[in-house]
Amino acid sequence: MMGRTDKGLIMTTGTFSPDARREATRDGAPPINLIDGESLCDKLKDLSLGVETKLVEKVSVEPDWFDQL
Repeated sequence: MMGRTDKGLIMTTGTFSPDARREATRDGAPPINLIDGESLCDKLKDLSLGVETKLVEKVSVEPDWFDQL
């Protein structure tokens, strides 16, 4: 990053490696905010931007219980 910037922002739908995280906070370099996929989804949910959340109930049958009948 060169020029008239104070801070950078990099977003991904995946994750950042430990090396990338270290580089983003390296002393002497302009700070870079890293937003990974999980953080991005959380932020979109918090701000209600283009997402809808649903709670889904999952029911599992326990065959052992029926075997005892």
